[in-house]
Amino acid sequence: MSLHIAASPGQVAPRVLLPGDPLRARWIAETFLDAAVGYSAVRGMLGFTGTYQGVPVSVQGTGMGMPSAAIYCQELAAEYGARTLIRVGTCGALVDAVGLREVVAASGASTDSQMNRLRFGGHLDYAPVADFALLSAAVAAADRRGLPLRVGPVLSSDAFYPAHPQPYATLAEHGVLAVEMEAAALYTVAARFGARALALLTVSDHLPSGARCSADEREHAFGQMVQIALDAAVAAG
Repeated sequence: MSLHIAASPGQVAPRVLLPGDPLRARWIAETFLDAAVGYSAVRGMLGFTGTYQGVPVSVQGTGMGMPSAAIYCQELAAEYGARTLIRVGTCGALVDAVGLREVVAASGASTDSQMNRLRFGGHLDYAPVADFALLSAAVAAADRRGLPLRVGPVLSSDAFYPAHPQPYATLAEHGVLAVEMEAAALYTVAARFGARALALLTVSDHLPSGARCSADEREHAFGQMVQIALDAAVAAG
């Protein structure tokens, strides 16, 4: 049992999906996993383990933002031996070419956070990137299911409601596809503890146009993303 996860040894699977919303963790477990059992509800951050295609898989809520995500990712990897960590969340598209409901696989994550600067002594810009085997498995899984998947870098931001204008246009000019709030921390913590990580993100908002998904559209697109994540987790070994 860790500080923030009440699982006993062996209750967390080596493969873990990481939604920010704990209620979404429950929905994933009930919808996609067989024989799912809850192992933690500390601070309302739900965790479940079941099987997918006969392979043990866990789903753990992480909360919003890099500080919260980093706590759960570190405890899962360092104290429960999780080796595959896949974030399943939402993002806002920064470029016209990426539309609502599309799924983005984050190949790397720029960030405006100071977390990595502090981790590396304040004088180094670490480059958080996805695990290549997981990324390749996700691309293959999407192709098998006939689902479009965009691959490219994202921005992990500390602020959902920024006090000052974000340099979104400049980021888009440099190939950054979308903005979210956790991937950079996930990739960094996974690298530190020898785990593999990938962030899969459903586009729920299109920042250039101001368009947003409805609740029903979010749920349908989110399910497609979860299916890709589970297929990739199993296929990557």
